[in-house]
Amino acid sequence: MANNTIASYVELFQITMYIPTFTLGLLFNFMALWFVFRKIKKLTESIIYLVSLTTLDTLLLFTLPFKIISYSSRNEWQLGSSFCLFLESLYFVNMYGSILISACICVDRYIAIGHPFLASSLRSKKKAAMVCSTICLGVWAGTSVTYQLHEGEGNTCFHDFSNKTWETPGVLITLETVFLGSMITMIFCTAQIIICLKRSRKPDDPLTNTSKPMKVVIANLATFVVCFTPFHVALLLYYLVKQKVITSDLTQSIVSFVHMSLCWANLNCCLDALCYFFVLKEFLNSPPQESERTNNSGQS
Repeated sequence: MANNTIASYVELFQITMYIPTFTLGLLFNFMALWFVFRKIKKLTESIIYLVSLTTLDTLLLFTLPFKIISYSSRNEWQLGSSFCLFLESLYFVNMYGSILISACICVDRYIAIGHPFLASSLRSKKKAAMVCSTICLGVWAGTSVTYQLHEGEGNTCFHDFSNKTWETPGVLITLETVFLGSMITMIFCTAQIIICLKRSRKPDDPLTNTSKPMKVVIANLATFVVCFTPFHVALLLYYLVKQKVITSDLTQSIVSFVHMSLCWANLNCCLDALCYFFVLKEFLNSPPQESERTNNSGQS
């Protein structure tokens, strides 16, 4: 009875979170892409990263209605195992692709602002496209892992993964390393960006006002940390449960934590798009000098 009650709360939480995340996320991502393709006349490194991130987030959002169906139906997934594997690949691959590209965006910002003389050699549209392509190909190559998530153990999707998935720590270590490496990189680059922006600010010159760019980079970092940290903590706890390091009495609570933290992580698709939409809008309405600063510090 207790487990059924917890499952009901988790299902309610998922519906409450996924429906607005799906609708608003698609709206904000399409608006950002519309601004890029209809309003932005010049292709830059920042735009390439932005389009890649927005595309990955949009693809992930399309899987959310099926996640709701999979959890509400529990062991009665009726849409076929092949379609399930496709959805799981689309979901997890695009989430980690977004994490990596978010880190690349932050590094690109840091190079543009902190090392302007090296930026011309370190940054280029071709290099940005190659980085995004490499990340996308790399994470899609990882879809092979999703084919062992179930191993024929029940007709489920997005949950009740096979024990084989947790027999070795390889998958967990890879996912945690990608997240922690990206987060540390973003924290370092964001701190350096803020230092550089403060140094460039002149009290008597309104064109050097850096408050908006600083708010953008801080908001991006905060969104990343707040959205993705709970899930990666939950993932580690669940692995410890499977390895019997944590008592099995906590299994249901931790499983629920995993599902709820995944819902929370998907908010990143919505919040990032909202942030970049307003940055693009500000970029179009700014004078030339301020637009260049916004392009380097926020739009990327």
